[in-house]
Amino acid sequence: MSVPSVPIETQAVPESQEQQYVHEVYNEIASHFSLTRYKPWPIVEKFLKRQKDYGLGIDVGCGNGKYLGVNPKLVIIGSDRSDGLFDFAISIAVIHHFATEERRIDAIRHILKKVRKGGQFLVYCWALEQEKSRRGYKEGDDQDILVPWVLQKKQKKTKKEGKR
Repeated sequence: MSVPSVPIETQAVPESQEQQYVHEVYNEIASHFSLTRYKPWPIVEKFLKRQKDYGLGIDVGCGNGKYLGVNPKLVIIGSDRSDGLFDFAISIAVIHHFATEERRIDAIRHILKKVRKGGQFLVYCWALEQEKSRRGYKEGDDQDILVPWVLQKKQKKTKKEGKR
């Protein structure tokens, strides 16, 4: 039985169409897709095998990851949009860069959706309330601020340090 194609509605919100007709469909067919789409395409395999040894690459939209092991002399990171895919996640010194509390909470929720039930998540953020901070924070001050980066002068290495 043939399933008809769905025309793209030009007046609809593209993200909504993609969610309904792409993301939700792939979530539904993931098991079948994996069972039937395990062999790398020859042109992709050729591309990966001619990369320099120990090159670093990313497979964006990697699905079942069928290309990740094609060339064992490469380091390939697979990026997939599926929820509940990972055993753990880390976010180190990232969340505090979001400008509002709402955006920080959204970022954490997004990461948590990617971790399997029972998985672990480690998040570290820069804290404004550091005892020895030269930023001069006082209790009650606004925390949604952008802190400038202070470039330090390079110090010359001593003979002893240069031998490390």
